[in-house]
Amino acid sequence: MDPFTVLVLSLSFLLLLSLWRQKTERGKLPPGPTPLPLIGNFLQIDVKNIQKSFTKLSKVYGPVFTLYFGQQPTVVLHGYNAVKEALIDHGEEFSGRGRFPVLDKIFNGLGVIFSNGNTWKEMKRFSLTTLRNLGMGKRSIEDRVQEEAQCLVEELRKTNGLPCDPSFILTCAPCNVICSIVFQNRFDYKDKHVLNLLKYLEENAKILSAPWIQVCNAFPAILDYCPGSHNIFHKNYTYLKSYFLEKIKEHAESLDVTNPRDFIDYYLIKGRQENCNQELKYTLENLTVMVNDLFGAGTETTGSTMKYALLLLMKYPHVTAKVQEEIDRVVGRERSPCMQDRNHMPYTNATIHEVQRFIDLVPNSVPHAVTCDVKFRNYLIPKGTTVIASLSSVLHDSKEFPNPETFDPGHFLDGNGNFKKSDYFMPFSTGKRVCAGEGLAKMELFLFLTTILQKFKLKSLVPPKDVNITSVVNGISLVPPHYQICFIPV
Repeated sequence: MDPFTVLVLSLSFLLLLSLWRQKTERGKLPPGPTPLPLIGNFLQIDVKNIQKSFTKLSKVYGPVFTLYFGQQPTVVLHGYNAVKEALIDHGEEFSGRGRFPVLDKIFNGLGVIFSNGNTWKEMKRFSLTTLRNLGMGKRSIEDRVQEEAQCLVEELRKTNGLPCDPSFILTCAPCNVICSIVFQNRFDYKDKHVLNLLKYLEENAKILSAPWIQVCNAFPAILDYCPGSHNIFHKNYTYLKSYFLEKIKEHAESLDVTNPRDFIDYYLIKGRQENCNQELKYTLENLTVMVNDLFGAGTETTGSTMKYALLLLMKYPHVTAKVQEEIDRVVGRERSPCMQDRNHMPYTNATIHEVQRFIDLVPNSVPHAVTCDVKFRNYLIPKGTTVIASLSSVLHDSKEFPNPETFDPGHFLDGNGNFKKSDYFMPFSTGKRVCAGEGLAKMELFLFLTTILQKFKLKSLVPPKDVNITSVVNGISLVPPHYQICFIPV
């Protein structure tokens, strides 16, 4: 038999096997569009605007449907009821982390964000306990954020009211808060280590939000053979890992088990206590991934949210005026804002919530997976199946938020002007896998933004109607457009 015939027969066999597997699986899973052999539904999805594709498909197949990215099925949850039922009512069954081949290969199932099973449960418990311990120390996390807010203001003063791109400064602030928590000390905004950290973190965030990564995740075999941005991500992480290990080594040499200084110290002490239990993975390799998780989740996301917030405040100056009036009335111009002020500032609180709702920073959360075979809405979802929760469909629900495509702080205010909570507010996801840094991020957004607006007027270089608020990259997270702004001291 000649090689060409063998090739044709082999490809035919693989094609038939793929069709048979998909037909068998689809009989148990929620409905969805018919997948093509090998590539699945990839051509039916707009990888540049996945949430828009999900909305269209939900109108045809309902709030729970199945897509194939390559040969692997993915169940999509669309709308508040489906997301709540899965992630909250069946939280344990949907608490796994979905496949993410680009990162799985690098992080090897360690850390918090991309781990599973006992490793995830133990590391999340440790992280929450440690952040709580640091928050109750002699120098609380709120103190650290307030200090950084003042440093941020001083950096903005140096612009002398001239047009500037605030991206770097606004990302430095949350990065320095994480530095303070992880390394004990903040750094100067011109410190070369901070500059390198921000450079690689920002580049990796953009890489993860690019369409190419969606292709790599659907067809992981190409990771070892094709050039592309996934290789740049790996190179950047190698640098970050080296820097983190250097800081960890310094901590180990000066460790005082009776007086932990920061996150690394708490981990090293815990590791010594648990060194006989290998299953819990208190290793240096795991610590580097956890530190990367803290910087990755706590720097770019908060920085991007603040960039978006200032952009929206320039586009809607009437909102800015109301927020600044409330700051003047409750805080004044002299003392620093504190978290207790938030209870007396409903409009400011509503505006920050509306920023997070409107920008929809992480539209589809990070993929989940079911931890066992699950019967869900009369469908059978096999153990290990990836699940995507469309947070965008919840944050933009027109029944909960009238005119959801309009930026309106009134979405979080009642008829008397009091702040109104909403179960649909899920920018940090929900359920067992809700972001562990939610409390810190909310604190930073409130203290940073109120401190900026206490000290400066925001001046746009173009009329408000011409301010562009369209994101430039649309993948795992949204990246705000670059813009210039003038910070005019008041």
